[in-house]
Amino acid sequence: MADVKGGSADIYHQEMDGPAHERTYDRFTHFTTVGSVFVACIVVGLAVGGIKHGWISAIVMIVLAHIATAVGLFSQSLAWRPGAVVLGLLALMLLLY
Repeated sequence: MADVKGGSADIYHQEMDGPAHERTYDRFTHFTTVGSVFVACIVVGLAVGGIKHGWISAIVMIVLAHIATAVGLFSQSLAWRPGAVVLGLLALMLLLY
C-alpha cells in the first residue's frame, strides 16, 4: 500500500481531494475501532448476565459501555480507551463471578 501521508500529490489525481479522503479514512478507522470495542463490551456483558447470572451488573456495565462509546466517538484522543476500560471490567466480572 502506498504511503498516503508522505506524498499525496503523487497519488491523487487533480480532480480528487486528497486531504478529504485522508480525513474520511481516519474517521472511518476511528469509528470502526470504537465500534468494535463496543460490540465486544456487549458480548461480554451478555456473557456475564447469561453465564454468571449477574444481570443487574451486566445491565449497569452495558449502560457504562454506551457512555464510554459516546465519549470515545466524540474524542479523537481517547478513541477506544474508555470502552476498553469497561471491557476490562466486564472481563474481570466474567472471571470472578
